[in-house]
Amino acid sequence: MRSSQVRSVDAAMMEEGARSCLLQSRSILEQDIKASYLMDHMIADGVLTRDEEARIRSKLTRKDQAVALLEVLLRKDNQAYISFYNALVCESYGDLANLLHKSLPLVSPEAEKSFSDGGTPYVQTVLSQGGVPQRPVVFVSRTALLNRLREKLYRLQKEPGWVTVFGMAGSGKSILAAEAVRDHTLITECFPGGVHWMSIGQLDRSDLLARIQTLCFRLEQQSQEQDPSLSLHRLPTSLDEAKERLRFLVHHRYPRSLLILDDIWDCSVLKAFDIQCRVLLTTRDRSLADSVTGYEVAVDSGLEENQALEILGLYVNGRKPEKLPEQARSIVRECKGSPLVVSLIGALLRDFPDRWSYYLQKLKQKQFKRIRKSSSYDYDALDQAMSASIQVLPEEHRELYKDLTVLEKDVKVPAKVLAVLWDLEPEEVEDVLQDFVNKSLMYRDCHQRPYLYYLHDLQLDFLAEMNRSCLEDLHTKVVCQYQKHYSQGPPTSGDQECLYWFRFLPYHMVKANLTQELYSLMFSLDWVVTKAKIMGPAHLINDYVAYGAVLDKENSEVRAHFQEFLSQNGHQLEQRPFPDVVQLALSQPDSSEVYRQALQQAQKRAAMGGLYLDWVNKSSLESLSRLVVQPHLGSVYSACFSHDGSKIASGGSSKTLRVFNSISGEKLREIEAHEDEVLCCAFSPDDRLIATCSSDRKVWIWEWKELVFQVEHEEQINHCQFTNTQRRLLLATCSNDNLMNTKLWNLNKPSSQNTMFGHMEPVNHCCFSPDDTYLSTSSCDGTMKVGGALKSVHICVCFPEDSEQGGVVVKCSTWSSDGRRVICASRNAVFVFDVKTTELLHEIRTSRLSSVQFCHACPNSNLVALALSHYAVELWDIVSNKKMADCSGHLSWVHGVQFSPDGSLLLSCSDDQTIRVWETKKVHTTSAVSMKRDSAALFNNGDITVVAADNRNRLQVRNGRTGAVMFQSEEQESRIRCTAICSQTVATGQEDGTVQVLEVPSGTCLATLQGHTRTVLHCQFTPDGQTLISSSEDGTIRVWRWRTGECVVLQGHKEQVRRFSLLTTSPSDTHLLSWSFDGTVKVWVMSSGELLQSIVCHQGAVLACDISPDGQLFATTSADKTAKVWSSASWEVVRLLNGHQDCVRSCRFSWDGRCLATGDDNGEIRLWNIMDGTLLKICSRDNKDAMDSLHGGWVTDLHFSPDNTVLLSTGGYIKWWNVEKGEALQTFYPTGANLKRIHVSPDFSTFVTIDNIGILYILKKVE
Repeated sequence: MRSSQVRSVDAAMMEEGARSCLLQSRSILEQDIKASYLMDHMIADGVLTRDEEARIRSKLTRKDQAVALLEVLLRKDNQAYISFYNALVCESYGDLANLLHKSLPLVSPEAEKSFSDGGTPYVQTVLSQGGVPQRPVVFVSRTALLNRLREKLYRLQKEPGWVTVFGMAGSGKSILAAEAVRDHTLITECFPGGVHWMSIGQLDRSDLLARIQTLCFRLEQQSQEQDPSLSLHRLPTSLDEAKERLRFLVHHRYPRSLLILDDIWDCSVLKAFDIQCRVLLTTRDRSLADSVTGYEVAVDSGLEENQALEILGLYVNGRKPEKLPEQARSIVRECKGSPLVVSLIGALLRDFPDRWSYYLQKLKQKQFKRIRKSSSYDYDALDQAMSASIQVLPEEHRELYKDLTVLEKDVKVPAKVLAVLWDLEPEEVEDVLQDFVNKSLMYRDCHQRPYLYYLHDLQLDFLAEMNRSCLEDLHTKVVCQYQKHYSQGPPTSGDQECLYWFRFLPYHMVKANLTQELYSLMFSLDWVVTKAKIMGPAHLINDYVAYGAVLDKENSEVRAHFQEFLSQNGHQLEQRPFPDVVQLALSQPDSSEVYRQALQQAQKRAAMGGLYLDWVNKSSLESLSRLVVQPHLGSVYSACFSHDGSKIASGGSSKTLRVFNSISGEKLREIEAHEDEVLCCAFSPDDRLIATCSSDRKVWIWEWKELVFQVEHEEQINHCQFTNTQRRLLLATCSNDNLMNTKLWNLNKPSSQNTMFGHMEPVNHCCFSPDDTYLSTSSCDGTMKVGGALKSVHICVCFPEDSEQGGVVVKCSTWSSDGRRVICASRNAVFVFDVKTTELLHEIRTSRLSSVQFCHACPNSNLVALALSHYAVELWDIVSNKKMADCSGHLSWVHGVQFSPDGSLLLSCSDDQTIRVWETKKVHTTSAVSMKRDSAALFNNGDITVVAADNRNRLQVRNGRTGAVMFQSEEQESRIRCTAICSQTVATGQEDGTVQVLEVPSGTCLATLQGHTRTVLHCQFTPDGQTLISSSEDGTIRVWRWRTGECVVLQGHKEQVRRFSLLTTSPSDTHLLSWSFDGTVKVWVMSSGELLQSIVCHQGAVLACDISPDGQLFATTSADKTAKVWSSASWEVVRLLNGHQDCVRSCRFSWDGRCLATGDDNGEIRLWNIMDGTLLKICSRDNKDAMDSLHGGWVTDLHFSPDNTVLLSTGGYIKWWNVEKGEALQTFYPTGANLKRIHVSPDFSTFVTIDNIGILYILKKVE
């Protein structure tokens, strides 16, 4: 058809020729057509109204409906005729369409009126004559894809070529091809000769010949109508003749036309159309593009969610996507937006609008045969479309494709995994996979190397349904092939194949019902070690949760042992370098299967020279943390549960938002959220949105990883919170702004805000009441306001010692579960007020040495949780006003606490970079006694006695083998600061300067020694136990003959004396070496108090001193970052040791006197040669941990083994080093940190220390 031959007509009424044709064909049409199928298309074209459709559908029989439709059609215009013709073509009434074809009205290109789809009447006529399918009744444009295809078609403007559109079954290729040519400019500029559509499918040669014959006849018939002088030729009788006839027609009668070949399956078909013309083809087989020269367009397998919802909405009376039921989103997610499935279900819902749940259920159950609808698509159900794709594979490839049934959705696998499964060479596997990819039966991720392969969810669903009876056998094959290939042990390469097996081997075992193999795998510490090292602990925890029901049939206690071990040590297993998991597992209870396996492995490795430590007194302790995670490298300022309790969001100094699983700690998403530290994060009531606020003055609201809303304050934003219910979604924010520091935002109207006035200083926190009636705000102005300025509570009156209101800062507030009480925190106190009367109901006072950073009320009890600056979390009952529990474990300030929605869990976040999750019932009934770090220990013929004060300022004496309490004193009035022990005698130094001597285990007070005017910092018995020496903040040292009370005072230091050592030059002449913050070391005669030497050692405070075993030398370390070695004979410095970059806090001579170890506040340990002062080793200089320290903190104590081959050090944790190599032999991670000192048995086999949260560790080498 030439555009110059198109005649102009009036489209206001139907042409007489068209009307006559309808009347002549009326009886045949009434007999054959089904009006309901055709009306959908005509409504979409805008030529038939809904009222007319209703009247036609009201007819009782199919024929009556057909009669009514034709009566309506005869009263309409040319466009209605064209629309009716197109509907016949689309619904496969080809013979009936041919009856009307010769009378199709031609509309001029200049006609102003256009169809509802945006194409001009000219375009509509061209496409109708070319047999191009009409736009579907319900249609949503895929604009980006459409533009990409049109851009390729424009490249055919000047010369012939091919454009190949490929994608899986049901991805919308045909609709896309038809829509691409529905463009006036494209047709007039590129294809003025017309567009000719030909549906191919799976054809044999005779069928293909028939299709080409039909196309040739139609083209000749159209050209004869335009030029009656042309005669019709006989039909070609062979493919070669048909090819030549088509070539002639395209080049001579329809030059610059476009031939669209829809649904090509075989490259041999393309040979019949290799006639140097312009061709657009659609196919499932991407390899066909390699058979022709041209361009490719890949069709995504799924629509975007909003597009799919729009289609469903249009099917059900044009409802807007947001008005659709929740099942609509579930349907779209379940089918991954497949255009075919969405359209099939939409068409079904139009007839049965109350079946949303039914069709969702069938989709989930993979009952594809129940999802079918007659349409213009070649297959009226999804299972037919999928099956057709698979049947064209060679038989051997069909069997291999069947094996893919075992794959999980959304999982990409490398070819090496399938090489194991199929027992083929990787190259052979890649060839097979390439065939699958070419036929759109599989997808390839080319962004990864090596390539990863995956199936669409619908393909997996179809395979699962088709192979339902043999699923167990297929999974068994996977497990058997893995066991055969990795009989010597699991892969450890860390590549994609390795990751697949570690992630999915348990899954395949469960699906294969191989329970014994699963038990052997999951109850193996070796598996835990290897998988944790490669994948981290979260995946392992997920396994124990996901397969818990199966594992519990074998042994629920063992499953719990492994799950608890991973949950409590997950933050350690995330560290690099990777910790020794066997050593970590030795800290588990003796009854744990994890401990039993670890001990067996430790004993085997110890026999071969390995070093392992057994925590012998751990049975006296109970771990309260259910889960410990380290989500950020930096302080965690805020953390919150989602409203369904399944997720936790957190933010902090790292400027990121992280969301993780509340059971396993698995990271679900991470967003670079702000330009400065994140101060708060909050979930919306439906958990769909997360709000974050920051020091950068911005509030951002995220939906998954997309930023959907943003507002700003003038200053730092301290807190944000959504309303608790979905009735009206608001966001409250508070900041350091001047006056306008609290705002309410309506997310449906981004410009809408309500500013709440009243506070004169920055607002730290805002909180909605449970029913969202009130908003409470807490401010630096010393007030808490409820409902804006409606009610104001002056917290400053609760601190009468402060005369000025400005000295009181209200940190935060929280609401009781019934909304009748509001609770706020300030300084070290929490106050409970009646909301109606603002009357003070209760007052909770915590330690005067701490401050409350945050508080949160339990949603279903009277408990309130407090986050404290002294590293603790406390639970209080606000009715009885009693503290119910201490939750110890954090190593720094705790910034936030929150109960889960059901109150069963409690989370806390801290400066120590961790979030801890606690079980409320456990901590509610447990309150462990903690001990102070200033301790003493006595090793005597295999017995161990440990002395220290506890958190209630009682002196405790414990059995070092079991941790059992041998003696416990009453609470002391003055704080105990140091202890000493000799045989059955114990001494304590107190904050008021008093020194007491007691006999144990009776507790009898043997002496009370007064003299020091300030805190006693250190005390020590002489070896015979008759003399006690003490040093103090008052700068003096006192030598007591404690039985008689005689005292020699050593005075001379200008600042506090923290430690001293005995310097014995002969049995009858004992000297004492003391050091002080005044930078000096002094040598005294103990018996007389005479000062022998006063040496100015350093420019800064002397922090440590040690005397060589032979007494000839002593070493000093200082805050001036140096260490020095001195002669005990000349009192001169003999070695100056430079190199530390921070305060040198500890030192120790080796037992042979040849080596000196020094440790600094950066965690670095240096080993020095005493003979010449040279540096021997720097212990593991390159292995920094997440705290940016070599030792998790200051190096506070050092000890050499008797043979000088091993060095022990304490800091954030305890480490044992190979002296010769400077490499770590073992690391013990305490629950707490900041160890002060460690006591070592003479044979270097037992070690005693206490961490900063008061846990006693008695460690013994595993033999």
